[in-house]
Amino acid sequence: MSEKDTDQGKRQFLVAATTVAGGVAAGAAAVPFVASMMPSERAKAAGAPVEVDVGALAPGERITVEWRGKPVWVVRRTKEMLDTIRSNDSNVSDPESKKPMQPAYAANEFRSIKDEYLVVVGICTHLGCSPVDKFAKQAEAFDPNWQGGFYCPCHGSLFDLAGRVYKNRPAPDNLIVPPHTYLSDTRILIGEDSKGA
Repeated sequence: MSEKDTDQGKRQFLVAATTVAGGVAAGAAAVPFVASMMPSERAKAAGAPVEVDVGALAPGERITVEWRGKPVWVVRRTKEMLDTIRSNDSNVSDPESKKPMQPAYAANEFRSIKDEYLVVVGICTHLGCSPVDKFAKQAEAFDPNWQGGFYCPCHGSLFDLAGRVYKNRPAPDNLIVPPHTYLSDTRILIGEDSKGA
């Protein structure tokens, strides 16, 4: 092999190695740049939309996510839960959800886009306590008409499985339904909706 061939081989190797090293360096430099475009934890707390995957949520279960520093509950309701909502109209103070505690598209019987899923801010509208879920009927302990839902232990407010407050309870309003939209059958974007509400 001549000296000229050796120099040509070294040159090709150095060009290839430099190209690979440059590509790796460019990729490494791009990672923090791309990551900087994602909303920070501070931005999320300030109101950036939060994506929730409800694919693993079984019927009758609830998950909690944080949006704007508040707990947001996503409940996957069973048929039995939905049936109790239908029978509660005479027991709740705002049965038709006329008060603006939800976007217009959730001002319906189940206060939701899809009947199966309830999305509400988990803060009592009385003094800001966090209610607990009591999905099974526990009438003797709270109210003979209560079919289960959410109970606020601070002052005894009761909410049904659509987040509607019961009559003659301290909370003045239903639980708040935040703006949200479905990105797919199992992914919800909380804090933003396609209707601009």
